This record gives sequence, structure tokens and C-alpha cells, in this order.
Amino acid sequence: MQTFSKKTAIIVIVVFVVFLASLFWVIIRKTSKPKVVIEEVEEVVEDTYQVIGKSVQGRDIEAYTYGKGETRVLFVGGVHGGYEWNSILVAYNLMEYLEANPEVIPESISVIVVPNLNPDGSYKIVGKEGIFLQSDVPSGNVSAGRFNANGVDLNRNFDCKWQPKSTWQSKTVSAGSKPFSEPESGALRDLILNKKPKAVIFWHSQGGAVYASQCENGILTETIDIMNAYAKASGYPADETYDAYQTTGDADAWLARIGIPSITVELRTHENVEWEQNLRGIKSVLQYFGGK
Repeated sequence: MQTFSKKTAIIVIVVFVVFLASLFWVIIRKTSKPKVVIEEVEEVVEDTYQVIGKSVQGRDIEAYTYGKGETRVLFVGGVHGGYEWNSILVAYNLMEYLEANPEVIPESISVIVVPNLNPDGSYKIVGKEGIFLQSDVPSGNVSAGRFNANGVDLNRNFDCKWQPKSTWQSKTVSAGSKPFSEPESGALRDLILNKKPKAVIFWHSQGGAVYASQCENGILTETIDIMNAYAKASGYPADETYDAYQTTGDADAWLARIGIPSITVELRTHENVEWEQNLRGIKSVLQYFGGK
């Protein structure tokens, strides 16, 4: 009986020690490793992805950041939504390229990409949120996708020579009730004022050129520099003035007003992404700021 009791006691002690060791291991895991991992993930997500606002219909307006440099360069697509859907695909191509080739970003540079400023306008045409393919775009007239869900032309809703009615080709379009009345333009304004990029590049279609920005005080010297750099590398002609028709409340004009260089790259058609030549232009801008 004594032998049995000793064996039983030893077994109980061993089981109790194993239990304590297991409990201690669980406590250590809960109080250390997962916390560190979660904090690291949250830090990376905050640095590289941000919802900068919501559209009229509640869709996310997203910004993605690549690189760690203090000099920020901002690229924006989709101001005119589904009407200029190829400007959105250029932005998505850039994001994919930077993810695969991070070494093209100079150490001093951070690249911020807003792929689609007008997600309601693109959804109206494509029927998808987020990334889509060219094959998702229906044939036929897509001009209804140019405007946000309030029927406002976002590229007439910024604070430079703003008027409640503006022009698109030969048409009169709504520019909103006041500058930045629309949540989409307000989201871009807030991002720019917060991040203070050294330059902003917009993609549109189908002017087939690179245009400088200007407001009341003319064209900034550095705007001319980056316009010429992008144009020379890409093969698009450079043009200091967009004179196809008069516009008011342009996003790039507002940037000129607040002293931030900006150019508008107009693709040649509404149907093609023209990626290779735009990639050359993008690299030229990054090299321009990376060499400073």
C-alpha cells in the first residue's frame, strides 16, 4: 500500500508540475508575442494603407503609400470615375509595379497613390468596387460615370476661380454648392494638407498631353520642370496651358494656388492605359525629386 501511495504521489506531483509549466507558457504567450505582432501589423497597415474619406454613396476613397522617404509625391487617378476608367487602371498598374519593384523608389521619396477619387462614378459604369479589369468595362457611352453621385464634376469643385456652374466640352456641368462641397474633393484636400506632397500628378483622358497647373499667380517654376520631365520621358507633348475650353475649380489649379507643383497627364484615348510610356514618365518624376 505504501509503494502504491508513493507512486500515486509522484504521478500527482508530475502532473501538477506539467500543468503549472503549461499555464506559465500560455500566460507568457498572451502577454508578449501576440501583442508585439499585432502592433507591428497595425503599424505597417497605417503606414501603407489609409481610407481618406467616403464617397457620397459611402464607398471608401483609398490611399496607398510606398517607400519611407520624407519627400512625398502624390499620384491621383479616377477623378472622373467611370468616364475615364483608364486613369484608374494606370494607378493600379503603378501600385502593382511598386509592390514588385520597391527599389525604383529613391530612399528620400514616399509615393502616395489615390487610385480612384470617384468610386461612385466608376461603380456606375463598371459595377465593381476596388480593382477591375478592362474587360469589365461595357462598350458604349460611359459619360454618366464622369460625375459623382450628386451629379457634380469633381474637377470643378476645387478652390480656384470656382463657380457653381462650369464647362465640360460644350456642356454646362454642376460644380457643387461651394468649393469642396463634395466629400470626394474634401477627402483629397485633407490628404494634401496633411501629407504636404512636393508634387501631385493627376491622370485623365483623352487630351494626349502633359499640362502644367496655374491659378491667379501663374505657373510655378517646379511645375514646368516636372511637366517637361514627364513629357520628355513619356513621349506626350508638354503644354503649359489647357485651352480646349475654359474651366473653373480645377484640382490642379487649386494646388497651384496653395503653392504645390502639379501636372495633369492626359492619356490619348479613353480606351487604353498606355502603361509603358506612363511608367517612363513616373520614373522621371521620382528621379527628379530623388536627386534633390
